[in-house]
Amino acid sequence: MSASVLIAVTHLLGSGHLVRAANLARALAQGGFAVTLASGGMPLRAMDAEPFAFVQLPPIKTEGTDFRTLLDEAGQPIEPERRVARVAMLEELAARLRPDVVIVEHFPFGRRQLAGEFLALIAAAKAARPEALVLSSVRDVLVTPRPDRIAEAEERIAAMFDAVLVHGDAGFLPLNRSWPVGQGLAAKLRYTGYLADDRSAGAMRENDEVIVSGGGSAAALPLFACAVAAARLDRSGRRWRLLAGRGMAEADLALLAADAPEKVVIERARPDFPALLAGCAVSVSQAGYNTVLDLVAARRPAIVVPFDAGNETEQTVRAEAMERAGLARCSRLSGDFVGDAVALADAVGQAIGSEPSDMRIDRDGAARSVGIVRELLAGVADRSRR
Repeated sequence: MSASVLIAVTHLLGSGHLVRAANLARALAQGGFAVTLASGGMPLRAMDAEPFAFVQLPPIKTEGTDFRTLLDEAGQPIEPERRVARVAMLEELAARLRPDVVIVEHFPFGRRQLAGEFLALIAAAKAARPEALVLSSVRDVLVTPRPDRIAEAEERIAAMFDAVLVHGDAGFLPLNRSWPVGQGLAAKLRYTGYLADDRSAGAMRENDEVIVSGGGSAAALPLFACAVAAARLDRSGRRWRLLAGRGMAEADLALLAADAPEKVVIERARPDFPALLAGCAVSVSQAGYNTVLDLVAARRPAIVVPFDAGNETEQTVRAEAMERAGLARCSRLSGDFVGDAVALADAVGQAIGSEPSDMRIDRDGAARSVGIVRELLAGVADRSRR
């Protein structure tokens, strides 16, 4: 009988956490595990064709960088009943599935506002199967909080978690660049390599365009406005294509389009994005986890403009690592709209025809995650036989 895995994730602003959790769920399912993915963020796309079971909790989201105020689908602060319903659904899943492995995404390093439901899930899973493995699944970069919250997270790791799956490459960007890693935590870290989804890569689509992308949220709107202004300054005649995520409002896209020159195409993100990227003249993007993986695979000239509003540091840490490795140029928006547009147009012109470094980043996170979970389960079996 297949070992069962229950993964819990809640994405709040963009879609990166859910995309990564789905990539992990897919890898484990293809590796022979019976996998259920429970998502507590806004629905992203249909999951019917996936090899894992999918459960949608009553969704929540945030706006901007206010991660303390949780909102419902209509943008209103959530009622207490929604929190109760979410916890009840997670507890029911744990009791019914009796998972061999529970994986919580980003907690306890983040998502403190959802600590109650993650802790309830772990408790329910342990009640149903005391020997169940409890794993944390995190990206390559964490946001470093106050010292007391670091201590709280590490106490929970020590008391409740068997291991931490770090979906990154320690040779490129170790976790201690963004989070202090003491001996206790270091002993539980398992680097998997980056979790990439290559299903939609397809053949390169030669287009010689400037491709501007911004992930799944509305956070890229300042970058898009800057790109429209920079395109107007670009005298090469090259087309600029802006690909907006689902989180960007139609009204904002309409305003951008009304101000854009004819050579600028503005559309929603497309499933053939990796193929478009592979054939572009230069990429301009933020520095989210999945975007960077697409850039590394495409090996095209790239400019990364990290999202850094509201004391967000994740993308800046990753963008600077990309620049150090020679994989992209790092640029910043200063708030001077005209100056930023001129700087971006100049950066695009300088990037055309350049070659990224040949540094290779470990993107085999899918296979290695499966191997690590199997190894941890084998350790549980060995202990039970003693």
